[in-house]
Amino acid sequence: MSRRLFLFRLFAVNVLLLLVGQLFRLQIVEGPRYAGQAEQNRIRRVFTQALRGVIYDRTGKLLVRNLPSFSISVLPADLPPRSSTASAQPGGTQLAKSSSRDGHAATQQVPTLSEDIVLGRLARLLQMDKAEILRRVDAGRSDPFAPVLLKSNVERDVALMIEESRRELPGVVVDMLPVREYLEGPLLSGIIGYIGHITEEEYQTRKATDRTVSLNDMVGRMGVERVFDKDLRGQKGEKVVEVDANGREARALAQLTQERPGNSLILTIDLELQRQATKALQQGLVRAKASSGAVVILNPQTGEVLALVSLPSYDNNLFASPISEADWQRLVNDPNRPLFNRAIGGTYPPGSIFKIITATAGLQNGIMSWDTRIRCNGKIVIEDQYNPAVKYTFPCWVPTGHGYQNIIDALANSCDVYFYHIGGGYYPPDGSEHFEGLGIERLNEYMRYFGLGRETGIDLPGEAAGVVPNNAWKLRQAWNTRGEPWLTGDTYNLSIGQGYLLTTPLQMANVVAAIANGGTLYRPQLIYQVVDADGKLVRAFSKEVIGKVPISAGNLELIREGMRAAVTRGTAVSANFPGLAVVGKTGTAEFGQVNEKGEHPAHAWFLSYAPENNPQVAMAVFIEGGVNGAKYAVPVAAQIYQYLYRQPELPPLLEE
Repeated sequence: MSRRLFLFRLFAVNVLLLLVGQLFRLQIVEGPRYAGQAEQNRIRRVFTQALRGVIYDRTGKLLVRNLPSFSISVLPADLPPRSSTASAQPGGTQLAKSSSRDGHAATQQVPTLSEDIVLGRLARLLQMDKAEILRRVDAGRSDPFAPVLLKSNVERDVALMIEESRRELPGVVVDMLPVREYLEGPLLSGIIGYIGHITEEEYQTRKATDRTVSLNDMVGRMGVERVFDKDLRGQKGEKVVEVDANGREARALAQLTQERPGNSLILTIDLELQRQATKALQQGLVRAKASSGAVVILNPQTGEVLALVSLPSYDNNLFASPISEADWQRLVNDPNRPLFNRAIGGTYPPGSIFKIITATAGLQNGIMSWDTRIRCNGKIVIEDQYNPAVKYTFPCWVPTGHGYQNIIDALANSCDVYFYHIGGGYYPPDGSEHFEGLGIERLNEYMRYFGLGRETGIDLPGEAAGVVPNNAWKLRQAWNTRGEPWLTGDTYNLSIGQGYLLTTPLQMANVVAAIANGGTLYRPQLIYQVVDADGKLVRAFSKEVIGKVPISAGNLELIREGMRAAVTRGTAVSANFPGLAVVGKTGTAEFGQVNEKGEHPAHAWFLSYAPENNPQVAMAVFIEGGVNGAKYAVPVAAQIYQYLYRQPELPPLLEE
């Protein structure tokens, strides 16, 4: 035997042994695993989506519902291989044999499917970017038997075309899935929010405790849709199905658990009041030549939020199916920030509406009483604390002054000089009799009592705490490079709601609600009831006290009397109705840089409640850059009160 023949036989024997060994490994060693995979490819456990709960206003008007729609998904496990030699070009083909009518074998060319071809066809049908489809599919490969949603609310003709092309589109699934319809759109988007796809991070977090979770899930992204997502989303069902060669369900074998619809929410919001408040604010913005603002209306006896408006707003229906890149860029690049909820997240100097707090602290600490009279000649002048030769002037908003003022007059006329005295005291440069003021620490104490500097706890994401400044706060600021301590001038500014102080419209609505109800701070709440799919009560509203303002009945009555006088004869007379006793306080808060006329831009505020002797609504109106509270914010509130009290009765409020 030649050496060459021996080597050939040895090679042949080795190849045969290798093939036998590989066959043994595949059939015997790995056989059970591959059999399980094959069975999984044929028999699968799938989860069925639960219907998301709907949302109503307090009177039962439907605000959010689910609409049936076609959706297109991809099951990564059922896609053909990503690449092959034949499919390297879009027109790749392979030869196949078939029988002709005369019985003779014939050869024809048929397309070879690859993932690239399938996703390319799908992109054209859905008018989507193929790269975006591939990105989503790749993200879903960690759970290849879970469908990856590509597009919802697909037109019927497109869905039927895809369904009819199922042999050419293996791994593509056409479903009937509900989509959210927000019936009022921009009117309530700041409250309701919207839903969106679960993120990879959220998926990984929930996967450890929830085996039903998938990357196809939709979850609350903003508003009550986010905060109450667990209530709304319900419980998925589970079934065992048999699938065909294309991965499509052929028949159901067993229903393991039935899906359970999510609970529904009944909000404390009154839809018509929300509509009227929005209309009034829109008209107020036009009058003030401003672009943004907020209105918050509370039930002062319970903390229910009856209306919450932030303008400009956005249409949350844009998020009902995955939002387009063009729409998203338009929203995020809008300089007026329509996605930003100013009512709860915007922080602004409150201006003269803060004088309510200064007055409360002054009365309770004995700084003044009902008969304390302070003369306003239009300004107050003090010496520099470190250089007596330097003088500082703090003006009143009325240059000629208000004359002698008591607490009621000072609130009615919003006299700055009066509140400079109460907050910071006054030590005349000529050494004459001084006036002892509250000082920053006692002012801070009452700001905390009224809930400033912390979140109220409303049922919405994105709430801001604001800023309550003091000496320690000032020393920590990066801009304070010289380490300048808190000065008397800082206290003067703070006493009239200026300087470093920042508050939200919601916080200030809670301030006036506490004045209306006798000193109690309630957590503002948006959920009146949670009910199940059958309408049975799951959870009811329960008022929650978050603070108490220490104020005597007598001192509280002085504050109320001064605020009522602001409406009858002071800065808020445009809210004075013959048949309705409105109690209020205006505010004009300067901010930013001085313009060419030597004037600061200003925000417009108005706090109020009504009726005087039986408060049922407490309201904060805010116009960003609205120049003047008395001129522009008060008419907005007046228009809302006109709507409320021209009705036979007030919107239904929760009984005590």
